[in-house]
Amino acid sequence: MTKTFWTLLALAGMTTGAGAAETFQWPNGARAAVSLAYDDAADSQLDHAIPTLNKYGVKGTFYLTLSSPAIDKRLPEWRAAAQQGHELANHSLFHQCRRSLPDRGWVEPHRDLDTTSVAQMKDQVALANTMLYAIDGRRERTFTAPCGDLQAGGQDYLPAVQSGFVAIKASIGQGAVPSMAALDPYRVPVVAPVGLTGQQLIAMVKEAADKGTMVAFTFHGIGGDHLANSSAAHEELVKYLADNRKVYWTGTFLEIMKYVKSR
Repeated sequence: MTKTFWTLLALAGMTTGAGAAETFQWPNGARAAVSLAYDDAADSQLDHAIPTLNKYGVKGTFYLTLSSPAIDKRLPEWRAAAQQGHELANHSLFHQCRRSLPDRGWVEPHRDLDTTSVAQMKDQVALANTMLYAIDGRRERTFTAPCGDLQAGGQDYLPAVQSGFVAIKASIGQGAVPSMAALDPYRVPVVAPVGLTGQQLIAMVKEAADKGTMVAFTFHGIGGDHLANSSAAHEELVKYLADNRKVYWTGTFLEIMKYVKSR
């Protein structure tokens, strides 16, 4: 997956004009909700993302691939992140994606979602929840489907796993959620920015406010690692959200989706 591919996906959801805001009521009169999430348990998230979030008092959601070396080697730091109020969430054990799709040569054959059954994914996702419980002692979880791929062995596997989650992020390539009324909490669209500026990221947040909806970011590397955005761009976004708390409710994905489902 190239940088250009992911950048185009991130920009695809941005609109140029302000639409009529929905009547959905966010807490404390906020005009939109923002979820800052980070996939794959990358070292740069511990090194750069979490310190920036803590600096500005903003909470994020970290989708952990439990087989990642950054879990084994830096487990106390992930546990500390949970204690600081960040959400640790499920990104599967092995990050299986569909090897048959374009630009997927990096998918290892033994982790090919095309040859993984629904039953196998269900077992592995359930075990990942148990491992997360061992890290932070929490039971409520959200899930992000690796690569946004929803088929295991040619069948949609989300119905088999969704009972274990409050909500699921399941499609990549959009900006702000178009409509809260039409939102399926088990198929929440996300934007996965790569190499964007702080102003480009902030533009997506403003789009969500124009619509009265929400935007769910899914970052990967911050200032390093893969599919990266710069530390400076990330900090510019986080600072903007912290400076505009009355306009944007920036919560963990779990907090936001619990509220949305209660409405």
